[in-house]
Amino acid sequence: MAVHDPETTPGWLAEALEGAAGRRERPDTALPRTGGPAGNARLTAWLGIVLLVLFAAEGVTVLSVRHLLGWHIVLGALAIGPVLLKLASTGWRMAAYYARVPRYRVSGPPPLVYRLLGPLVVLTSVAVLLTGVLLLLLGDQRSRQSIFAVAGIRVDWLFLHQASFFVWFGVMTIHVLGRTVPAFNTALRSLREPRAVDGLALRVVSVVLAVALGGGLAVWLVGKEGGWPQRYDGVEGSTSGAARR
Repeated sequence: MAVHDPETTPGWLAEALEGAAGRRERPDTALPRTGGPAGNARLTAWLGIVLLVLFAAEGVTVLSVRHLLGWHIVLGALAIGPVLLKLASTGWRMAAYYARVPRYRVSGPPPLVYRLLGPLVVLTSVAVLLTGVLLLLLGDQRSRQSIFAVAGIRVDWLFLHQASFFVWFGVMTIHVLGRTVPAFNTALRSLREPRAVDGLALRVVSVVLAVALGGGLAVWLVGKEGGWPQRYDGVEGSTSGAARR
């Protein structure tokens, strides 16, 4: 069954829908050693799946931050490493395409919708993670001090974190709907044919190191209680408890 009516659907939207349904894939070239564009696609797909799991779990903690603050911090920190690596992998591909590297020019760009959405995904992801880290480093009281005011609304770091989260959630919803099926298709193909594209060991080590980096940041940030747990009575596994241990 067609996912759209080709006679009434604009070309840019039809392209996005075909890509989201996994009906249109870029002809990625597999090269020796690193895998080239095909290896890049596999790395990006696996990172996307890792982040989908982490962000889904993080979304659960948002429903009850008062009682899941410790988990909220840990999961957010764990995502930092994979996010940085995914930005690097997609950034490299974009740079290579616009630098007219032949093997990436052959693969072509993603659908227009995701090219336009990409900068928003990057900016909002960085904003959410950066403000979250700043909240812990600054502590409860300093995070609530006004930075500036707009139209009579007092803006502090907590407000910026919450606002960036809501914008990020909207942007990521579109991104996830459009890229999940292609990512799973690529990941499944890499499981069925793990040696078809060179660079498997490099990709595995890269993902493991990215998660390990996030884990190290989680351990460090959990110790930065900054007065936050005191505002949420009954937090299980609170950061203060972790610090005492």
